[in-house]
Amino acid sequence: VPAQEGMSSITYCPHWLPQAQFAGYYAAEEKGFYREAGLNLKIIHPSASVNAAEYLNNGDADIISLFLTTAFSHKKAGLDLVNIGQLSQNSALLFVSKKEKNINKFSDLNGKKIGIWRSGFDEVARTMIKSSNYKVQWVPILSTVNLFLTDYLDAMVVMWYNEYDQIIQAGFNEDELNIYFASDYGYNIPEDGLYCLNKTYVERKTDIEKFVRATFKGWEYVRKNREEAVEMVLKKMNEAHLATNKAHQTWMLNKVLEMMDPGKKNSEVGELTEPDFHKTQNMLFEGGYLDKRFSYEEFVKKVSLK
Repeated sequence: VPAQEGMSSITYCPHWLPQAQFAGYYAAEEKGFYREAGLNLKIIHPSASVNAAEYLNNGDADIISLFLTTAFSHKKAGLDLVNIGQLSQNSALLFVSKKEKNINKFSDLNGKKIGIWRSGFDEVARTMIKSSNYKVQWVPILSTVNLFLTDYLDAMVVMWYNEYDQIIQAGFNEDELNIYFASDYGYNIPEDGLYCLNKTYVERKTDIEKFVRATFKGWEYVRKNREEAVEMVLKKMNEAHLATNKAHQTWMLNKVLEMMDPGKKNSEVGELTEPDFHKTQNMLFEGGYLDKRFSYEEFVKKVSLK
């Protein structure tokens, strides 16, 4: 869509390749919510080798999505970013093993060989193991479940909305697997949030707020029109030449929407609460990922969705 007079241009980069995890942005784009807000939005995706924070740092993106733990790491490393909206309110992270491996409780992971992503998103899993004083052999993997399927691994760290379903789709029944959710062990750390540089927030506050509101309008549309949303996702994935299937993207969409629900938390949709902020910061200290603290106000800029 050509930029119209008086429209502000914004480039947004999610933290992974096209998939249903980002359906709300595609819907807001396709349904014209960004345009209605006066924004000419461009969505770019990172490559497997360049992460979204680099796009933010070098000015190729104005707004990105990141895991909360990853955002803390970048802030610590000197990237002056701020949280402008929190999509995920709950952790989707779990450890999975085959029942035949006799890992029947979380402590049975001690001494085992565990697959974990090479590309980050690993702070929660590593801290859980470290704070339990378990010794494990971490095996770095890209984004495939093959090493799990071929029995090379005793267990694997996966996302409820993604790799867990890939394992099921590869032919496993749920009753053949043991699963341990991070959230059941005191690590219910929210994940996907929206970030921009503090400087961008100060200079372009109105545009940033318009983007956040239009994005959540997109997610609301997706919640009510899931089949149509999955079709939008499949179209994006086909354009990017990514292999997938409708069943997996439908599973992912439903789980991502579940994770966005604040549930019993005393919070609004889209808000990173102060207790969640402190819990995450404390966990990263415990895991040795942080050595200095930030205040909630330094890290979070609340955008009203009204």
